[in-house]
Amino acid sequence: MKHLLSTRDLSREEAITILDVAEDMAEVADREVRKLPALRGRTVVNLFFEDSTRTRISFEAAAKRLSADVINFSAKGSSVSKGESLKDTAQTLAAIGADAVVIRHGSSGAPRVLADSGWIDAPVINAGDGTHEHPTQALLDAFTMRRRLHGAGSRGRDLDGVTVTIVGDILHSRVARSNAWLLTALGASVTFVAPATLLPIGIENWPVTVLYDLDRALAQRPDVVMMLRIQGERMHAAYFPSAREYSRLWGLDDARLAMLAADTMVMHPGPMNRGLEISAGAADSPRSTVLEQVANGVSIRMAVLYLTLSGEGGKQ
Repeated sequence: MKHLLSTRDLSREEAITILDVAEDMAEVADREVRKLPALRGRTVVNLFFEDSTRTRISFEAAAKRLSADVINFSAKGSSVSKGESLKDTAQTLAAIGADAVVIRHGSSGAPRVLADSGWIDAPVINAGDGTHEHPTQALLDAFTMRRRLHGAGSRGRDLDGVTVTIVGDILHSRVARSNAWLLTALGASVTFVAPATLLPIGIENWPVTVLYDLDRALAQRPDVVMMLRIQGERMHAAYFPSAREYSRLWGLDDARLAMLAADTMVMHPGPMNRGLEISAGAADSPRSTVLEQVANGVSIRMAVLYLTLSGEGGKQ
């Protein structure tokens, strides 16, 4: 695996391989010394053009647990804010010997441009681009589902027959897009629930079922309910009447939580708007996997860094 740019690029077998390697990486967290020497002497650059404390820290922890050196590059306060292009930044990273670049960018497609450009000969890992994709988030979500369903150490298993309902701001969600393709590849059935104004054009071509009524969707007793954050910073128009109206119609409140089966997973990619798309009771319930998702994110990102830098396709 040379790059990780999109979950659409992953076959079922490749996705399962990443999940299986993440199982090995998860075992490192239980050791007295939580480190592996696998990437000693390698340099991983976190190239973040958008703020994301959670994702950046997760990638940093993953690289350091593999004994890599980490350089955190923030566009704010850098030459980028003075007008430096992505090409110039990439060539600077190449000159300092970056072995892998983890990039988060506000423009959809920026990681693929970097990977295909020839400006830098290093694996590129997409940590979120515009409203396009966030592949490692989808992988950690799938890893969390598999562990809840089949237990830790469940290597070789897919998500065949699992029903997943993803609710909320689909239009602006790169998490929803990555999950739609990955979960389908792993055998799950995916349903999107949102107001019509928060669904992207062309949704009928996605491998998902679309509903507009959350109560109807929950009545189907899905195995997983994933609530998405309302991304107010990306909204420049009125997509719904009010926050109160949105919460009433599409929020996972305590009453809707009570409708779910006892073993239904409640997921959220974070950060959460408590009281808007999810109630405190739902976020903190035993069904919630929110903290597991954060912990599993480190294992998944360790697996991706290991496979891109040490596996076939990575620089030897």
